[in-house]
Amino acid sequence: MPAPERLPAPGVRDTGEKMEELLARGELTVIGRIRDASNAVLLCSVTHGDVSADCVYKPVKGERPLWDFPDGNLARREVAAYLISEATGWGLVPATVLRDGPYGEGMVQQWIDAEQPDEHAPLGALLGLVDGEEAGEGWKAVALAEVGEGRTALLVHADDPRLRRLAVLDAVINNGDRKGGHLLPAPDGRLYGIDHGVTFHAEDKLRTLLWGWAGEPLTDEAREVLAALADGLAEGAPLATRLAELITPVELAAVRDRVGHLLRTGTHPRPSGQWPSIPWPPV
Repeated sequence: MPAPERLPAPGVRDTGEKMEELLARGELTVIGRIRDASNAVLLCSVTHGDVSADCVYKPVKGERPLWDFPDGNLARREVAAYLISEATGWGLVPATVLRDGPYGEGMVQQWIDAEQPDEHAPLGALLGLVDGEEAGEGWKAVALAEVGEGRTALLVHADDPRLRRLAVLDAVINNGDRKGGHLLPAPDGRLYGIDHGVTFHAEDKLRTLLWGWAGEPLTDEAREVLAALADGLAEGAPLATRLAELITPVELAAVRDRVGHLLRTGTHPRPSGQWPSIPWPPV
């Protein structure tokens, strides 16, 4: 019997629908557990007919309760983040579905083989720590960080259009946990964001390392995307209907409000000051 055809690990846009179908309908086989995750995260293979791929399976039963989110719905928020990402056309979140699996209902997401950071740049090409108070050309300042022995360094991120798109997405979905380890640069040059369980809260929970554009004007592209997204979130629109199955009516209304606010101000949001603005640990 011939081996199953394997879909490429980095998301290729022209196979997106095929990947969603594979994730939703394929047979999941657990390979192992990713130990450093706060919730249960299982590395699996998924096979349907003559096609297979690697994926991540997060069963609802393995979700750790959070004080500010209802129990048992982080997987649904991950799927909702994927739907918003797809609606922007930016494809920043790997294909993600909600389905039954070996340990019950959970989120299943395409596995991304991310590029490994260089030993001389342990934070990768997207994040860094620099001495002094200036970020330098090609970088955006985030905040001063303690680096031990009473020393501080400036935390910076790249002035990269892929990161800027992700910052807009995070503002829309109200991402409370955009860490450096949640950024996956693929070998084909694309950038993915993962771990979107702590999103879509009705209150301002935005915590991110991507504050470098705070208060700056949105790009023309971002404004066009947000305008289209506002239409997609209208009552009765397909996107709004699908989101209503995953998040609460209050949370869906808050998404509409955030998109409207971004369009009215035309700027990247600033930290609210009422909630820690940077996740811990940051990487």
